[in-house]
Amino acid sequence: MSRTNAAAPSATVEALEVLLVDDEETIRVTLADDLAAAGHRVTAIANGAEALRLIEHRVFDVIVSDIRMPGAEGTTVLARAKELRPATEVILMTGFGTIESAVEALRAGAYHYVVKPFLNEDIVAHVGRIAQMRALSDDNARLRERAEREGFGSVIGRSRVMQEVVKTVRTVAKSDASVLIEGESGTGKEVIARAIHDASGRAAQPFIPLSCASLPESLIEAELFGHEAGSFTDAKKQRRGRFELAQGGTLFLDDIDDLKLEVQVKLLRAIETRKIERVGSEKLLDVDIRLLCATKKELRQMVEAGEFRQDLYFRLNVVTIKLPRLQDRAEDIPVLVEHFVRAHGGGRPYEVKPEVMDELMRYPWPGNVRELRHAVERAIALAGESRHLKREHLIPPSDEFRSGARISSRVPTLKEVVEDAEKEHLKQVLKLTRGHRAQAAKSLGISRKNLWEKLRDYGLEDA
Repeated sequence: MSRTNAAAPSATVEALEVLLVDDEETIRVTLADDLAAAGHRVTAIANGAEALRLIEHRVFDVIVSDIRMPGAEGTTVLARAKELRPATEVILMTGFGTIESAVEALRAGAYHYVVKPFLNEDIVAHVGRIAQMRALSDDNARLRERAEREGFGSVIGRSRVMQEVVKTVRTVAKSDASVLIEGESGTGKEVIARAIHDASGRAAQPFIPLSCASLPESLIEAELFGHEAGSFTDAKKQRRGRFELAQGGTLFLDDIDDLKLEVQVKLLRAIETRKIERVGSEKLLDVDIRLLCATKKELRQMVEAGEFRQDLYFRLNVVTIKLPRLQDRAEDIPVLVEHFVRAHGGGRPYEVKPEVMDELMRYPWPGNVRELRHAVERAIALAGESRHLKREHLIPPSDEFRSGARISSRVPTLKEVVEDAEKEHLKQVLKLTRGHRAQAAKSLGISRKNLWEKLRDYGLEDA
């Protein structure tokens, strides 16, 4: 028996091609109706062998299959579907006696399994999440294509604040103006600096970075300006500094807030005169560079505290780009995770389940984008044969998020709140319809089977 339902896609869920395989007619008919009502195109069949024949010739986004069926078991359908089209997601339906088989199927690539008896809306919700993941992936692909086309493929972010950053980068890249990039550690300041360089007229010339925090005070001047042989202990030969190495290109000074006052004086002189002299030399050298700087502290406050020269601050602060914390642009986390999976996944199609992604978006990420990148790398390293990255590998184990407030009393879960509201609403509708089940189901926009299951679950059969 084959049955196809087509319905107009809903406004919020992308329509998917769904293959439903179950030899139990009640499940097959009612679940097909509910999936079609959610906007999906459903092909419903009763035989595993027929499912194998169908997937050879048709493309399905999702397969919902019982494990124990005539013709072929659901695990066989899963294996063949993944072999033909790895992107197809498979949800298995199982009785208590086959849960072990279902767990094995998860390891073989199944998206999820549900235990009979189940609520149809649970499976509809899982298919909806798959549709949302597909839509997000498509959006991310379009964003990447657009960013790469415009030369800003390294700046990842769909949030309004990051789009404003990209707009500023695009504008300032055309000039030679000095740019000060402000942001906490791990927010991607060097990524922005490289994007400015790559979109500028100096892109074919060197991009030379230097972290002012990574070098001892005694070496920072030699790193910036170079030194002559014998100018100090261990200076056995002449060496060019970062200014000379960046000739014609861009010099990026990270952690400029760590630069000592005495070196700030020499940096200011180099910026103003566009001339430098190596340590141990009296010869002035002309330099042609574009200067970009980054700071993790507010330089204006450092100026007021006497820790940073005001004249240097004004020289550096021609244009300022402020980078937000990752927790202030949580909507960018899915696209960042996808980017890091592509970068570190070795070509394997790792995924993060929607409920885990929700937690990632709620986590405060004190280490910002850098911490997220390391978390994805760690989760990939620990994933083994699974293609789903686990929550415990992505987020440090803790009773509360590290920067979250401690809650002194128990707060009801969102599921509990929704269930309580649903139960009360059912009571009200049954009261209005005087217990007429068909009328109540129609008013609620659900099937009579769904209504019966909800009344049973909430203990309202006699209502």
